[in-house]
Amino acid sequence: MLWRLNENPWLFPDPHGGEPDGMLAIGGDLSTERLLAAYSQGIFPWYSFRDDCQILWWCPMDRFVIFPNEVHVSHSMRQLIRSGRYKVTFNQDFDGVIRHCSTVDSRHDMDGAWLGDDMIAAYRRLHDKGYAASVEVWDGDSQLVGGLYGISIGKNFFGESMFSLVPNASKVALIALARLFAPHGGIIDCQFETKHLKSMGGRHIPYDEYMEYLRPKAE
Repeated sequence: MLWRLNENPWLFPDPHGGEPDGMLAIGGDLSTERLLAAYSQGIFPWYSFRDDCQILWWCPMDRFVIFPNEVHVSHSMRQLIRSGRYKVTFNQDFDGVIRHCSTVDSRHDMDGAWLGDDMIAAYRRLHDKGYAASVEVWDGDSQLVGGLYGISIGKNFFGESMFSLVPNASKVALIALARLFAPHGGIIDCQFETKHLKSMGGRHIPYDEYMEYLRPKAE
């Protein structure tokens, strides 16, 4: 039985009691306070905005992550990065990145599409507060050809979505992100395994190990 969230944005059930597929709770809202409380526990919203007005919250016990210092950079990717063909920036066009993540390859019109107007507005608010971040890949000075966005809390990054308009642009963005976070010893949370992310060095760790990276360390 799923936990139904109430008006308290900080209150979530123990993730260990969720469904086997990781579904944990239903309801609530996408306020900045609730989203920050969720991500700090490894919980994230994911629901089809066309099919159900109820927000679904997930927290898989088997977490798929990339350790930034383990990101795989193939020989061909090293050559592409060294060529200087693409320029990488951070937080220079968050709106452009999230818009492309929603619409590239007609994602917005597909069954199960999740990045709708309410979700986009929520992550824009997080960006305005300094929690949501983007990586942009540019061809030249003004053509956005790839990127990713997610939530940045402390030394960890919670990836939400990425896109490419040209081959390998999202890989360039992910490698740049990993290199930025590598000195800090955190993780990049990928939420779910994909072939693309596995090829970049993603691997599974248990939830309890995952939470060791999320919990602030005492000085």
